[in-house]
Amino acid sequence: MARAASREALLALLEPVVAGSGCDLEDVEVTPAGRRRLVRVTVDRDGGVPLDVVADVSRAVSDRLDAADPFGETPYVLEVSSPGVGRPLTEPRHWRRAAGRLVEVAVDGAAPQVARVVSADDEAVELEGLGRVAHARLGTGRVQVEFSRPGDDEAGTDELDEGELDDDELDEDGEA
Repeated sequence: MARAASREALLALLEPVVAGSGCDLEDVEVTPAGRRRLVRVTVDRDGGVPLDVVADVSRAVSDRLDAADPFGETPYVLEVSSPGVGRPLTEPRHWRRAAGRLVEVAVDGAAPQVARVVSADDEAVELEGLGRVAHARLGTGRVQVEFSRPGDDEAGTDELDEGELDDDELDEDGEA
């Protein structure tokens, strides 16, 4: 492979490896970092990506990169992670994974609106209050961070988990 593999070449190289781990390859980004290259690989899957899966994918990607040698003599640092909440929702799978989340999205080029994703499939997204909207009519969506989601205990202290101490059981220094 060429000494400076393109993003597209790296995506093609790594997609089968990541898919073999049961994940989707979301992106590959290579940036210079001194005398090395920083290779950021973003993976995702339905239900999220547990740390043990990230570790397995990291080993598999590292082995594939070492075998293919896409950077020649230039050393690289590999970083494998799942996308954060700020990842844009652009693919049907992104919308499906955002079910139940509050999102901001423009429909038909209008001003962005905030709505909850009820469900999503390969053709459309069901948005609370907006109905079923075809992917082609949606702009890029962004998940909105919620500190209290519907159904959560809004006060947060009404019910204590087993073994949890009530404030009345703590001394003035906050100790039991």
